[in-house]
Amino acid sequence: MSAYHHPIMLDEVIEGLNVKPNGLYFDGTCGGAGHSSAILGKEPTARLVATDKDGDAVEEATKRLEPFAGRYRLVRTDFKNFGEVLLPDERLDGFLLDLGVSSHQIDDESRGFAYRLADAPLDMRMDKRSALTAADVVNGYPLEELKRILREYGEEPFAGTISKSIVREREKKQIRTCGELKELVENSLPPKFRSAACARQTFQAIRIEVNGELNGLESCLRGLIKRLKKGGRACVISFHSLEDRVVKSVFRDLSTACTCPKSFPVCVCGRVKELEILTRKPLTASEEEQKNNPRAKSAKLRIAEKITE
Repeated sequence: MSAYHHPIMLDEVIEGLNVKPNGLYFDGTCGGAGHSSAILGKEPTARLVATDKDGDAVEEATKRLEPFAGRYRLVRTDFKNFGEVLLPDERLDGFLLDLGVSSHQIDDESRGFAYRLADAPLDMRMDKRSALTAADVVNGYPLEELKRILREYGEEPFAGTISKSIVREREKKQIRTCGELKELVENSLPPKFRSAACARQTFQAIRIEVNGELNGLESCLRGLIKRLKKGGRACVISFHSLEDRVVKSVFRDLSTACTCPKSFPVCVCGRVKELEILTRKPLTASEEEQKNNPRAKSAKLRIAEKITE
């Protein structure tokens, strides 16, 4: 079975979406259509609009969704472009964003996502049509910009030291492979902080920069929530604290009603509560799923329901 065929927390997502007869759903990160096919398979009258910017994923999803012909639209684009994909009058009964990198992307050496694949090129593009690669970031960004990326996107405590090492090395020769970057990171750290996974935060930071993963995420979430019908569900799976922080903040903000000072006799702000948060704490994968798929260990699923039109 393809690595695409292991969607994270599948049962929890389908239950969270509360798939309805004749409902319209949006899967913004379709991948290999694991979640998408389960949505369409759950209710024979449900319809789906799906997007993914990875051409490999769209090819796989197209094959997987063949049994549901006529009930879905699949578009190769970033989910943040949902406004160009959904028709102006289309209202959603639910949407799913699975913000992680797919197993296929990680395992495909030519994609250059994994620090454990030493000979892989520094690429990291989710969309092969994009111009910016990880090699461009590593070999071209100024020192201060590298430090900012590693600090903000990787939450890397040794961002300054690692960035200086990268700049020194690239003055001698271009850094082209995942193995070269991993070795640089390891050699930049004090011995007691070195480990097999010590480059993870650096790779995460560069991947986020290459793909603009956090750019526009908040506005996209708010826009998709506006598209929900009353009773529609928002399901978002995140894999690192930066993404989860954005999701948590948006859900919390839209689930807040009047913000006037308590001393005011009547509300003057006019703020209306739009969401009911259904997961006060994010759901995590079961022990069995984590055992079968170690990449599920960091996944967090947050679910909210629209309570206004």
